[in-house]
Amino acid sequence: MSVPMRPRAVVSWSSGKDSAFSLYEVRRAGALEVAGLLTTVTETYARVSMHGVRETILDAQARAAGLPIWKVSIPSPCPNSVYEDRMGRALEELKRAGVTRVVFGDLFLEDIRAYREEKLRGTGVDPVFPLWGRPTERLAREMIDAGLRARIVALDPRKMPARFAGRSFDHTLLAELPPEVDPCGERGEFHTCVTGGPMFSSPLEVVPGEVVERDGFVFADLKPVEATPGSPGR
Repeated sequence: MSVPMRPRAVVSWSSGKDSAFSLYEVRRAGALEVAGLLTTVTETYARVSMHGVRETILDAQARAAGLPIWKVSIPSPCPNSVYEDRMGRALEELKRAGVTRVVFGDLFLEDIRAYREEKLRGTGVDPVFPLWGRPTERLAREMIDAGLRARIVALDPRKMPARFAGRSFDHTLLAELPPEVDPCGERGEFHTCVTGGPMFSSPLEVVPGEVVERDGFVFADLKPVEATPGSPGR
C-alpha cells in the first residue's frame, strides 16, 4: 500500500520568532513536507526586509534549519506593485519545484491574513497559518519554554520604549513589556531575530552590534561570530 505524498511547503521566513515557531509546529505535526524558506531581502543593504537582519545571519539560520532558502530581492523603498511582481515570480518558481503551500506566522491580524489569502487565491498554492488565533501571551511563553532564543532587532519607538532594542526575548522581557504591547509584537511593536531553538540543529553564534534609529524605527544589529584560525567545527 503506497503512502500518500505530503504537500510540499515553504515557510514565509522573516528571521523572527513567529516564522521560526511556525516551522517547528508544521514539522512537528508532520502533515507537510517543508521544502524551504521564502524571504524578502532588501537589495541595497543585504538585510532581511523590515527586521534589518544581516543576510549572513539569514543564511546561517537556513543552514541551522537544514533547508534551502528562496530569496526575493526588493528595493528600498519598495512600492507594493514591485513587491507583488517579484513575489509573483518567486511563487511561479516555487510551483515549478512542486510547492503547493506557504506557511505564515500570522497570529490575529485579519487584514493581513485576508491579503495573503487573496493573493494566493487561484494560484494553486494555499496559505497555512499554524499559529493563528492562539492567545499571544500564552504563545510567547510556549516559544520560550520550547527553547526558542531570539533578540529584539527592530522596534517602533512610538509603540514601545527604545531601550528594549537588542533585548533577549525571554520571560524577563515579557514581564517588563508595557501592558499595551502585544507579547508577540503582532501589531508591529517589535521584530525579532531567532538565534536558537528546536527548529535549528544548533544555535547561531552572534554578538550584539550597534543600535541605530532609521526611518522612524530603532534597529539593534546582530553580527555573526567570525571563525578564528584553528577553531574546530567552523
